[in-house]
Amino acid sequence: MKLIQLTAAALIFSAGAAMADTHITSGTVTKIDTKWSKVTIDHEELKNLDMPAMKMVFQVAEPEMLEQLSEGKEIRFAADRVNGKLTVTEIVQ
Repeated sequence: MKLIQLTAAALIFSAGAAMADTHITSGTVTKIDTKWSKVTIDHEELKNLDMPAMKMVFQVAEPEMLEQLSEGKEIRFAADRVNGKLTVTEIVQ
């Protein structure tokens, strides 16, 4: 019985990790606006938002996220709609 439970837990964990990967994409920071907590990113497709590759402005979930960014830096990030605004919710190191 324990083996079945462990196998089920492993499958659930891998499905969750695979789903999380679909939210991560790559892009290049082209502008940082610390006053309004925004960042412009020239990004690849955002599958979770059904959005093609393009350059666009995002809010950031936390203003402190901007501290790790610089113009020209290539990043991997997750974005989602938060209160109706396209928002960077995670930056992967």
